[in-house]
Amino acid sequence: MFKKLLELFFTFAKVGVMTFGGGYAMLPILQREVVENKGWATEEELADYFAIGQCTPGVIAVNTATFIGRKKDGVLGGIVATFGVVFPSIVIISLLAGVITQFSELSWVKDAFAGIRVCVCVLIANAVVKLGKKSIVDPWTWGIFLLIAAGAIFTKCSPVVFVLCAGVAGVVLRVLCGVEPKKKEETAK
Repeated sequence: MFKKLLELFFTFAKVGVMTFGGGYAMLPILQREVVENKGWATEEELADYFAIGQCTPGVIAVNTATFIGRKKDGVLGGIVATFGVVFPSIVIISLLAGVITQFSELSWVKDAFAGIRVCVCVLIANAVVKLGKKSIVDPWTWGIFLLIAAGAIFTKCSPVVFVLCAGVAGVVLRVLCGVEPKKKEETAK
């Protein structure tokens, strides 16, 4: 049991230490580690964890780590995975907090952060594209996507409203219209 928990901790610590730019930037690394390298979740499960993680309070990557850890090794696994993913940040931020204000006004530091922000945008876009390929698979999911995207762009509604509306739309399409959710493999046929 201890060996499994240690593996869980170090896997998520590796995700935490390799990720710059916050929770969304962690998504591609989480996908690679959890689905491809460890096989702890499928692509569909991970997409569900991302969706639930976005709907619950907290950082999406931390919430996802908690879900995966809980699935793998129960409540203790959830705690260990969560601590693993935040541990590198705690250490790094603690070390940087004392010196960051002294260097934040240097032009090369500002330039470096500007470049890092651009990189984070690319990492987030990559995660969105991968998640979209698994989630937007038929005309119904395209419809939900376009409606929610328009709402997000043209209104100031809370993300919670969009998540609830998308969930209701999925249920309504299933119950009233008999639309079955499709997996990516089914749409390729």
